[in-house]
Amino acid sequence: MESKIILYIAQSIDGYIAKPDGSLDWLEQHPNPDKLDYGYYSFYNSIGTTIMGNSTYQEVLGFGVDWPYPDCKNYVVSKNPQLKIKTPNTYLLNDLSHATIKKIKAESKKDVWLIGGGKLIKSFLDLTAIDEMIITTIPVLLGDGIPLFERGFKPQNFNLKHTQSFSNGVTNNHYEK
Repeated sequence: MESKIILYIAQSIDGYIAKPDGSLDWLEQHPNPDKLDYGYYSFYNSIGTTIMGNSTYQEVLGFGVDWPYPDCKNYVVSKNPQLKIKTPNTYLLNDLSHATIKKIKAESKKDVWLIGGGKLIKSFLDLTAIDEMIITTIPVLLGDGIPLFERGFKPQNFNLKHTQSFSNGVTNNHYEK
């Protein structure tokens, strides 16, 4: 069975994935008294490969924790061929094409997590390369920031596979082609 490219990401009600400066602190500020993981660990266990943009990579490195994806093959997409990769099992990807994506999917023993950010998501949409999306909506309005979907990508249809809501107002919507 071929691996799927799955966008798994959180957004605000108004559709932002980060504040204008790229920060994600708003995700930790939402009350979570029951210490819910919103399905993250189950999802993570289904993943064999991650793909992220350089801005997302730098943000993860700035969390001040151990590399959170040690069990995965990781790709950082960047046009900078001199980008220094500082984490284990992580590779620089300068070419994003149908052939590259097909090769990554074929080599992954599990599904592929498209982590973000916005420009990379648009690139995958332009290539119609996203098979599923799990969008976690945090009930907060940011008012401005980096949008989940940049304008101008190729239109495509998805079907709602599953919706899950949590006691603190967070929802997951799982879409598939």
